[in-house]
Amino acid sequence: MSVSNDPIVFTGSGIVCGAGGSVAEVWGKLTTGETAVRPFTQFDPAKWPVQVASEVLLSDRDLVSDRKLHKTISRTDMFGIYAAEQALADSGLPAHRDALPETDQAAWNDRTGLIVGTGGGNYKSNYDYLPLMTEAEVSPDGALPHFGKELSNQVTPMWLLKNLPNNVLCHVGIRGQYKGTNACITNQCSSGILAVAEAACAITNDEADRIAAAGHDSPFEPEMVYYYHKLGLMSGAAPRPFDASRDGTVFGEGSAALVLERESEAKARGAKIIGEFLGFGCCNEATGIVDLADDGNGVSRAIEEAIGNAGISKEEVALICAHGNGNQASDRTEAMGILRVFGEAAPPVTAFKWCYGHLIAASGIADIVMALEVLKQGVLPGIATLDSVDPVIGAFPISRENRTVSGKVALVICRGFGGMNVVVVVRGRD
Repeated sequence: MSVSNDPIVFTGSGIVCGAGGSVAEVWGKLTTGETAVRPFTQFDPAKWPVQVASEVLLSDRDLVSDRKLHKTISRTDMFGIYAAEQALADSGLPAHRDALPETDQAAWNDRTGLIVGTGGGNYKSNYDYLPLMTEAEVSPDGALPHFGKELSNQVTPMWLLKNLPNNVLCHVGIRGQYKGTNACITNQCSSGILAVAEAACAITNDEADRIAAAGHDSPFEPEMVYYYHKLGLMSGAAPRPFDASRDGTVFGEGSAALVLERESEAKARGAKIIGEFLGFGCCNEATGIVDLADDGNGVSRAIEEAIGNAGISKEEVALICAHGNGNQASDRTEAMGILRVFGEAAPPVTAFKWCYGHLIAASGIADIVMALEVLKQGVLPGIATLDSVDPVIGAFPISRENRTVSGKVALVICRGFGGMNVVVVVRGRD
């Protein structure tokens, strides 16, 4: 991917999800086989067909200390701000900037960017209007006149600010005074992983010197649960990726973030380097909103593009972190796509949604964060909910048990509605 000899490296990471509020906490759950999928508490599950999710347990104050800010942002924004600022602190960039002469800080801020992926909105954002709409329907003044007259009395003007899709981008930038390249990506499941790819491209193209990339989402709400269930996508228990008895996915909520910068600058300031961005691939199957190519063509094309973009051979890939959402068609076609590229020599494969659920817009970037930890620790967590591999998939290198990793290159696969397939290639650093 790179047009220069200066690699793009990761110098900070952050994560918050049902499995914990740090990389170490989530890693502990993954390696001990403990799922964070549990009965949900945000609304009464009694009459809902799906009654489990992976909820974040941290309080609002734990996520964002500024209580005034809570009035103008949503739950998903709190996750994004938390993970992004956690990654920035982990990278040491804020402390480095503050140690610069004041005359240099403004220029440094101008070359520091933010790219954030989000689900782009949810049904819950409209719930504030439902009581007024119900009241207006029976008003003797007529529905529309009554709605217009009472709108400002019953729905706060702050509603707009709470539901802006770029809130994380905005508030992290304001709080840190980062004024460089910025973008908000709303592309369903692929939003967060695309933020990482876009950040690397922006640095390579000299649009910025350093960028924090984040993805955040809180898809867990009554309507979203119901609609996914009606599509046949939801399970009543922790997902069982690639298992013969898999029956769907489960929502998780949270955020993950990574800081990317040039290796020369990271080394010059003495930063720790946790990994290297090698390349990415992205393609669309053009089959429909929820339909998938039966032969796994979208997955295989994205993998091949990513490997070519990274400038490596497929033999260098030490492990694959699959999308592995637990749905019948998605897992089957993903496995087919992997086997089309690697055949019998496919490297070990794992997936993480059994542990922290499907984070939708944050899913791909969360998997990158944890894949980098896999490369650091040299241990590939097993799929704890796996009993027997679906015979339709055939020989596929997954396991319930943890395995030792030999090699430093990982592929991370992320899929989304509309036939999206994104693959990112990363290399671990000692």
